Amino acid sequence: MSSVARQLSSLELRAQLNLALPIFGGQLAQSANGFVDTVMAGRVSALDLAAVAVGASIWVPVFLFMTGMLMSATSVLARHVGAKQLQRVNPLVHQVVTIAVVAGVIAAVLLCNTGPLLEFMDVDPAMRPLVLEYLFGLSWGMPAIALVLALRSYTEALSHTRPVLLISVIGLFINIPVNYVLIYGKLGIPAMGGVGCGWATAIVMWLMAAMLLLYVHRHRAYKAVRLSISPWHWEPRTIAYLLKLGLPVGMTIFFEVSVFCIIALFISQAGAEIVAGHQLTLNFTSLLFMLPLSFALAATTRVGLARGADDAEGLNRAVKVSFKITLCIGCSAAVMLILLKNWIPLIYTDNATVIALASYLLLFAALYQISDAIQVTANGCLRGFEDTSIPMVLTLFAYWGVGLPLGYALAMSDALVPAMGPSGFWLGLFAGLSSAALLLGLRLRWRLNQPLH
Repeated sequence: MSSVARQLSSLELRAQLNLALPIFGGQLAQSANGFVDTVMAGRVSALDLAAVAVGASIWVPVFLFMTGMLMSATSVLARHVGAKQLQRVNPLVHQVVTIAVVAGVIAAVLLCNTGPLLEFMDVDPAMRPLVLEYLFGLSWGMPAIALVLALRSYTEALSHTRPVLLISVIGLFINIPVNYVLIYGKLGIPAMGGVGCGWATAIVMWLMAAMLLLYVHRHRAYKAVRLSISPWHWEPRTIAYLLKLGLPVGMTIFFEVSVFCIIALFISQAGAEIVAGHQLTLNFTSLLFMLPLSFALAATTRVGLARGADDAEGLNRAVKVSFKITLCIGCSAAVMLILLKNWIPLIYTDNATVIALASYLLLFAALYQISDAIQVTANGCLRGFEDTSIPMVLTLFAYWGVGLPLGYALAMSDALVPAMGPSGFWLGLFAGLSSAALLLGLRLRWRLNQPLH
């Protein structure tokens, strides 16, 4: 590699770090809210912890579907910014906000009507009232968090990622005392147990939306493309295009996350302690996943900017650098899970049975860290190309055609081996994520060989 090429790669690395690290901090802070809920509910009882776990298995896929649906807007906005078409930013953001608000209301309605799903999945009857009350409280915050996601696409496309970090950290620090008051019953409020986590999360979502709106409206960094609501632009064709891009991304994320959550619902039939052990493993590995996801989001922006600027060399460089970073992350995460498997569960609980199961499952989680890093990075780069439909089909096959059926066969039947219990599902996840990494990697390789336009 020539000195010029090394210098350009170094600049690209720095650009991706500047984008990704604040995104990671914001993602981590948001995910840490789930960590806080899990820890604080777990201190009340195993039943409250299990109820929050099952509730999260329902609302998190809905939230991440909205995240994916609105994520595609980043690449469209970045392409216009890269092409110096700043006059299009405001109208585009208006369309994204319109989609977000409608999606948030629909999500809230869905979460208020989950009783039949709990019955269908044969969730422990003792948990059901707690799960339903938890989801009802949380549903009030869904329109607000959808607005946060829309504004995040706007600010990330402009390469300003620190605001989301700032707002998310503030939200995390607010969530802890609000959780404490509602869960344990302080300041004259009756103790709500795990249900209080849902109401606390909704309150934090609205506060985050208000803070981010104020930030992007007042900060000088947005002066060149300041958002305004008057006149409000209504562009049905643009909305249709954003949905054409965004819905497959939302479905792609939903396919992956829903596999984890469907597994949690299957496992819920086995009792509170097994659910808790599975949830601890899932919660911690979800926190780890935020790091490769953050670099995938940065890759989306960098690829979109390069496409808008018609810079083929810069585009290829962005893809290569992003893969080098996330491969290092995947390897490091796998080693950490193996070395710390006996210590990580102690963060969450002192229940010996839960600790033993979680320590065992963390070994299986270590298996797929590299595959997960590869597949999320490939998907992030493909979003930068505004290529979303084929990746959706590939992930559907990988997660639901390979991962879930194999996991179910290993965990809950004797079809292949004697039923393995929860560890069988985690082996299925390894197979599904590895399939996704291979298929999406091949799709990205094909895309890189095509003309830019």
